[in-house]
Amino acid sequence: MTVDSPDGRSASTAENADTWVVIPLYNEVTVIASVIAGLLPVFPNIVCIDDGSRDGSGEAAERAGARVVRHPINLGQGAALQTGFEYALERGAGFVVTFDADGQHRVEDAAAMLARARDEDVAIVFGSRFLDDRTDPGIMKKIVLKTAVAVTNITTRTRLTDAHNGLRVIREDALRRIKLRQDRMAHGTEIVVQLGRTGLPYVEQPVEVVYTDYSKAKGQSLLNSVNILVDLIIR
Repeated sequence: MTVDSPDGRSASTAENADTWVVIPLYNEVTVIASVIAGLLPVFPNIVCIDDGSRDGSGEAAERAGARVVRHPINLGQGAALQTGFEYALERGAGFVVTFDADGQHRVEDAAAMLARARDEDVAIVFGSRFLDDRTDPGIMKKIVLKTAVAVTNITTRTRLTDAHNGLRVIREDALRRIKLRQDRMAHGTEIVVQLGRTGLPYVEQPVEVVYTDYSKAKGQSLLNSVNILVDLIIR
């Protein structure tokens, strides 16, 4: 099966057999099956790290066709990502795509980012919601995120426009150098620090973040952004 990416190219599951999509999963039972259903026509290898969910999210992910690795208790998104990275590397992954479980990311954007990593021989592709005008995060969230980006760029010596976007493509050689130890939202800065230290080439790719009624109802739209700033300040 294939899906068209924004640049007009088609991506197939056969082309992406060397790629694992890593999804940190915590209490997303109402949406995770649809997220996986959208990914499978393009990415045949999906692993969800069920980080202590209490609502049956892991079982729903398995029924939808993903592999599931379980944390018996909630360890945080950083720990879930690290578990996913190690799982993918053990299975010979050439690339990993990090993808959120709540339906905010677009499969087409992930496919385009992976194609760019291959075509331009770059080790990391960071998704950015601020490189075009498709995403409307709201004025307060935008201010908080832009502040977090400025702080992150100073502390990590990178030049990113959206340092805490969960949609990324990471090549195997960069992936092997990541050892996440921060929990909560601080892992977003930690991963940028560690990837920057590799010295490997990286680029940013315009992506759309879809703020759904579901994600807004969970209070994620602004709260997560504030948490990012708090974690940056207290680190």
